[in-house]
Amino acid sequence: MQIPQRPGISQVHTGMKVVDRDGKEVGTVELVKMGDPQAATTDGQQIDGQQTGRGPGFVPVLSDVFSHAEPDLPPVLAARLLRTGFVKVDGRGLFARDLYVAPEQVARIEDNVVHLSTDGDSLAKES
Repeated sequence: MQIPQRPGISQVHTGMKVVDRDGKEVGTVELVKMGDPQAATTDGQQIDGQQTGRGPGFVPVLSDVFSHAEPDLPPVLAARLLRTGFVKVDGRGLFARDLYVAPEQVARIEDNVVHLSTDGDSLAKES
């Protein structure tokens, strides 16, 4: 008997529907960021052409203030997701915040739908 393997986020793409473990629709995939689990820091990571990690001087600090870096989460959680990778989900509803799915929260991918192993309320919410 073959044991099913957990899918990687490399199989997820923009536009896929995302449902929680109860089948409730959470939203639609907006962004997929592959991580580097061997990385000790987030220095050198890029998202949407923006370099993470800071160089010396005033310009990088000013850039951080005015840029919209992903993931838009508290620094410790953001650093972990940059290392492991993440899926950003455009939340359902007019005033819904975007959500972030860690790779271990993806249970399976079936018929162009990402099925989560958790409920939608336990996902990280955009700051």
